[in-house]
Amino acid sequence: MTEKIQKLMNDNPIARWGVLILVASMMFFAYMFVDVMSPLMSLVEGNLGWTSSTFGTYAASEYILNVCGFLLIAGVILDKLGVRFSGILSAGLMVAGAAIKFIGISEWFQATAFAQWLGSWWVEMPASAKMASLGFMIFGCGCEMEGTNVSKILAKWFKGKEMALAMGLEMAIARLGVFAVMWIAPIISKSFDGSLLAPVGFCGALLCIGLVNFIVFGIMDKKFDKQLAQAGMAVGEEGSEEEFHLSDLGAIFKSKMFWIVALLCVLYYSAIFPFQRYATNFLELTLNISAEEGAQLFSCFPILAMVLTPFLGFFLDRVGKGASMLMIGSVIMTACHLCFAFVLPLFPEKWFALLLIVTLGVSFSLVPAALWPSVPKIIDEKILGSAYCLIFWVQNIGLCFVPKIIGSLKMTTGGYLVPMIVFASFGVLAFILSLVLKAEDVRKGYGLEKPNIEK
Repeated sequence: MTEKIQKLMNDNPIARWGVLILVASMMFFAYMFVDVMSPLMSLVEGNLGWTSSTFGTYAASEYILNVCGFLLIAGVILDKLGVRFSGILSAGLMVAGAAIKFIGISEWFQATAFAQWLGSWWVEMPASAKMASLGFMIFGCGCEMEGTNVSKILAKWFKGKEMALAMGLEMAIARLGVFAVMWIAPIISKSFDGSLLAPVGFCGALLCIGLVNFIVFGIMDKKFDKQLAQAGMAVGEEGSEEEFHLSDLGAIFKSKMFWIVALLCVLYYSAIFPFQRYATNFLELTLNISAEEGAQLFSCFPILAMVLTPFLGFFLDRVGKGASMLMIGSVIMTACHLCFAFVLPLFPEKWFALLLIVTLGVSFSLVPAALWPSVPKIIDEKILGSAYCLIFWVQNIGLCFVPKIIGSLKMTTGGYLVPMIVFASFGVLAFILSLVLKAEDVRKGYGLEKPNIEK
């Protein structure tokens, strides 16, 4: 019998929590880069000549390559080549995409012959938007791949330890990036005389730091694998819940519960993340405040979600009621968007807007906290990893098209009333699907209402 000749690296709290900080920081920087231009939409339209429709196309570009199949390929790469290669590859894609986007919105690029050629076709979309969208597409591939990769890393390093807490904290740290960029981007832009390049360049530099962090993690993980081999334990992806097998796709697509959950996921997130892109501009126009004030006001959105999610996970583990939480979250989201559409314009007060934003954050806590832990209860463990990958793929389809639709609606209707009604309709459909999900749970006994921890 092979003895454990030394204490494993992940037995050391400093080492395993250090790994969490290294990988979570990259997701923090990634979330910052995703929304770096969201609080600067008025500046983008003024300086670059983008319309709301153009901004929507740019926002949708983050998901285009994932929808076209990269996310599925990423799952295979993750399984075959491991977390170190995949982590550095995805971080590198984010840095490369950020660099292309930075070049695309620069004055230097817009004066080049290549930019003139880009602008000569599909003239509705400026050359700067085309280049920025290309960069955002490449960044999006790395960002989605890294999100899955981080889950595998934490499953490996925290196996048998504080895995749920680690994953919850990683999610909280990532969401903190949204809060940070809503404050930092306008401040940096204002400090550089209304520059767009300065905040984009700053967040791009942070991504470079994240890449270095992953290289450091790779060194630690390689040493950890050697320890596992010496101890006679499985090396690499042991314990992972994200394995992807192409042969399993048929069984997943035939599952009724998979489609209910996948559609519930895409409807819910399509009413959150695309809204996030337009929220600052919506508040700016509705409350007649500056873009900086609007960004600071909306920055409160992820804070309550960040604080509540660990507590809701604790409740779900010990009490249950997952299907009910999905229903409540959908109702709250619908009510908030309807208030944004009809009530806030009549009472354009900052305190009321803040109340709606914080309440929407409660929904953002309820639904993800209940949705993701429920998947293992309705999907066979053998195909669980494949199911997660496919749910993300379906989610990306919605996230790809909805920003473009919202941007076009804003431009054609001249305001945010119709877009907010569309967001609210997603909430209504999500509520209906959550009712169907609960009915199926009652009929087949998946245990969605039961606690995760069995007594």
